[in-house]
Amino acid sequence: MEFEYTGRHVEVTPALRTHVEDHFKKLDHIFNDTTARAHVIIEVEKNRQIGEVLVHWRDHTLTATDTNADMYLALTRAIAKIEKQALKLKKKIIDRKQGAKRVSSVAPQPDGNVEASPRPPRIIAARRYAVKPMTAEEAALQLSEEQDQFLVFRDADTNRVGVLYRRKDGNFGLIEP
Repeated sequence: MEFEYTGRHVEVTPALRTHVEDHFKKLDHIFNDTTARAHVIIEVEKNRQIGEVLVHWRDHTLTATDTNADMYLALTRAIAKIEKQALKLKKKIIDRKQGAKRVSSVAPQPDGNVEASPRPPRIIAARRYAVKPMTAEEAALQLSEEQDQFLVFRDADTNRVGVLYRRKDGNFGLIEP
């Protein structure tokens, strides 16, 4: 793993470098390839010590920042956050690879008799309906005068929404919650 250090208002001492690199040696089982790069930013503002760690690994960027009165503790906690992120990312990558099916088992043998599967039904937004308070009998009268197949209304007695629909036998059906 490559390390790059930046000190803002503070000098990066060799002790801080060895502290960070020792902690990352414990994480070698996660970052098992040499493409990982770590950028450690150490910053001091008044009496706050800020440790920020950026790790570029496998086309991903893991970031962690911690603020403490002790710089070593801030860096240790930031590296612990990086470890959690890296473990989560590695588990996600492994699960994706292990859960995948081979193309040869999914794809049929090309024999020329390939048929397209039917499309799933789509939901098409038609229009909005005004839900008016009325009785079921008034709704039946209004539905018989219109060409619609159903009518949504609010029952004037119970104040509940109901749906009155035209049945194939010419009668009306009522759906109440």
